[in-house]
Amino acid sequence: MGRALANAEHNPRAQRVLLHPALTRPGYWFATASGLLWGALLSGGRVRSRGGVLVASPLPKWAFGRGGTTIGAVFLTGDNASDSVLEHEAVHRAQWRRYGLWFIPLYLLAGQDPLANRFEIEAGLELGGYVGGR
Repeated sequence: MGRALANAEHNPRAQRVLLHPALTRPGYWFATASGLLWGALLSGGRVRSRGGVLVASPLPKWAFGRGGTTIGAVFLTGDNASDSVLEHEAVHRAQWRRYGLWFIPLYLLAGQDPLANRFEIEAGLELGGYVGGR
């Protein structure tokens, strides 16, 4: 399944079908609702909108990956919500919107090394704090 999905990205016809908003948008909404529920519960209801992203913080470190994790339109973090990080996370939000739940296997197939992961590169490695002077 993962290989077929990755190969579909190079097949325009399969891409039109698999990435049609009728298939991806419900997954995006589900991911957003799940992220919002998780974030609201663990932050004591402290969720705010910043830069087109819903930010749930502060959360315990075990509740998200790295410096934060975007699930749908929700950024889950402890206190890592600078303007540059939110600009990076807004790109991940757009990725979720485009791919829906397909984003999960596609992101995993892209690898755990953020410097080689195409989704992290697209979101901006410097903005995300992976390289540079941050």
